[in-house]
Amino acid sequence: MSCLRSRHSTNTFNWAKRGDVSHSMTCIRYYAGWADKVLDQTIETSKAKLTYTCHEPTGFWATSSPELPSTYLCAAQMMAWKIGPALATGCAIVLKPSEFTPLTVLYMEKLIYQVGFPAGAFNFVNEYGSIVGQALAEHPDVENLRRLANRKILEESAKSNLKKATLSELGGKSPTIVFDDADLDQAVKWAALGIYYNHGRCCCAGSRIFVHANIYDEFLQRFTAHTQTLKVGNPFSPETFQGPQINQQQYDRIMGYIESGKAEGAKVHYGGHRVGDEGYYISPTIFTETKPNMKIVQEEIFGPVCVVIKFSDDDDIVKQANDSVYGLAAAVFSQNVTRALSTAHKLKAGTVWVNVANMLYPNVPFGGYKQSGIGRELGEYALANYTAVKAVQVNLLIKM
Repeated sequence: MSCLRSRHSTNTFNWAKRGDVSHSMTCIRYYAGWADKVLDQTIETSKAKLTYTCHEPTGFWATSSPELPSTYLCAAQMMAWKIGPALATGCAIVLKPSEFTPLTVLYMEKLIYQVGFPAGAFNFVNEYGSIVGQALAEHPDVENLRRLANRKILEESAKSNLKKATLSELGGKSPTIVFDDADLDQAVKWAALGIYYNHGRCCCAGSRIFVHANIYDEFLQRFTAHTQTLKVGNPFSPETFQGPQINQQQYDRIMGYIESGKAEGAKVHYGGHRVGDEGYYISPTIFTETKPNMKIVQEEIFGPVCVVIKFSDDDDIVKQANDSVYGLAAAVFSQNVTRALSTAHKLKAGTVWVNVANMLYPNVPFGGYKQSGIGRELGEYALANYTAVKAVQVNLLIKM
């Protein structure tokens, strides 16, 4: 599967094996453990009654991946996040993968039935998202929708039978905050991983890096030096950190943002160009001297492009970090625990990492604030999406 992922989506083989595929396997195992642990509750109301709750499957789930880049660049993970809790709670699911990378899901469907799941538990349909997404949203027998990032389709789903819709992760423009008391060496390495991880094609990528004025110049020098060591090239080479972009459309999108940054007056501190004469290879890119209203500061690029911004006031940096329509994730670097946690609690983000970045675990909930989504995936919290709570009251003694 790792080879399939790398060939199909241009992920490096190392990342596909250690990241996408490995994480998906861990996620499936995690939710397999929940299959017999979704517990009901007995509630004391009176001595004359027995009252208890039971969690029942919410029914048939449809998951569609229209234009979302993460669904084709982290296809194994995204699929595991959906089918794990669905199957563990007894829900059947139909999954429409990205039209760019359907083979991962097709291969997973084969494996699911090889291990003995009943026919119909997991279903695969391949078509353009605009076609299948619309059909699934309007179909009266589909009771639940998952991750449909299309407002029109969501409106149609509500008209059909008031479907339950969950959009747990719809993009981000995540801030990385480096205070002047941070371990600079570690901050540089984690900040680089935060933005350049998986070609920068990560919804929680730390693309806005705020650095305290006292250490700004030194951080920028070290961060640039580290960026220069990241090899761009053949995704099957063990030395490669970043392969090509997946297609012409995504390549043009990223290069368009780079040109926009230049046109609006930002300085290309490093990169900002194509690598080589062939293929969709883009150099990791660092912008400085930006302004808050620039497109490269406000909009999700979904590529190896970041802005490094200077700050000097702790309260002001929280305002700058929260100045976004997104609120998916954030990272804070400081050796002062009080300072780090105080900042973490003020940030409008579903996940805040302290002295680390881009670390996801199957048992830790993940989702966003604001336009980054509704609901949560992963962990016990995801199970609530797939079960409905029923209260049963039994009369034991009361007579009319």
